[in-house]
Amino acid sequence: MKHPIPLWVLCLLAACGGGGAATPDAAPSPAPAPSPSPTPPPAPAPSNRWTLVWSDEFDGPAGAAPNPSHWSYDLGNRESGGWGNNELQYYTDSRRNSQLDGNGVLLIRAERQAQAGPCWNGTMCEFTSARLLSRGKVAVRYGKVEARIQVPGGKGIWPAFWSLGDGRWPDVGEIDIMEFVGKEPNAVYGTVHGPGYSGANGLGKERRMGQPVPDAFHVFAIVKRPNEIEWFLDGESFFKITPASLPAGAAWVFERDYFLIMNLAVGGHWPGSPDASTPFPATMKVDYVRIYKED
Repeated sequence: MKHPIPLWVLCLLAACGGGGAATPDAAPSPAPAPSPSPTPPPAPAPSNRWTLVWSDEFDGPAGAAPNPSHWSYDLGNRESGGWGNNELQYYTDSRRNSQLDGNGVLLIRAERQAQAGPCWNGTMCEFTSARLLSRGKVAVRYGKVEARIQVPGGKGIWPAFWSLGDGRWPDVGEIDIMEFVGKEPNAVYGTVHGPGYSGANGLGKERRMGQPVPDAFHVFAIVKRPNEIEWFLDGESFFKITPASLPAGAAWVFERDYFLIMNLAVGGHWPGSPDASTPFPATMKVDYVRIYKED
């Protein structure tokens, strides 16, 4: 079922706009860190009733680009130091790496490609892929954010669906709605990063499944309320975080607007490098992305 909603409706619920902030994987800018957001007033009791306010159902002809009113691209590799993780893909905005399939699914594809572009280590990257973001176009502060995705498998494969605040990372926070690494085929991860709990010290939880995650589509979601973020896999809660979950003295920085990111990385510190057994092209299939407000 398709539910196109004018962007101005979403902007009434969460301020929309872009800025010159660094991505989380880029080197921090010299700008002063933003002051922590003020503590919001106590929230009403959760209703668990939801109204759709925005979605991308990825309708359109086969081979078309994803909606440019919703998504733009991060590009390159060396320009961002391997995206902070010594990753091996060179991100492009080519239709080879991101396109609609004609049946309501977005395909984000990683391919082997000789001389793809300069990598962080001074060599030429051997892979291309895509990283789409809604920065300056679609943002959310509170509500439910979900996507129905089938991830690819294989050693060195690293698909993700996540979100960032505008500003300097990690001071503005990062919310990883879903991360998957091919070397752990039965697990997905939900994590937050913020000042004092970023990188390898991020706060998160794995959700293990009885079968390989790439075998089927799954719905990955968070519910974001004042002073609370909760993760869901196929409608079942598996992790919740509040200010009390943080290390002593750490700041809760999540009471702000967040834009969305979908990407398919290859290699890096966490997943390791692909090998001869890794199937390419590797394709991340996204059926929809939806945002709801709580009634």
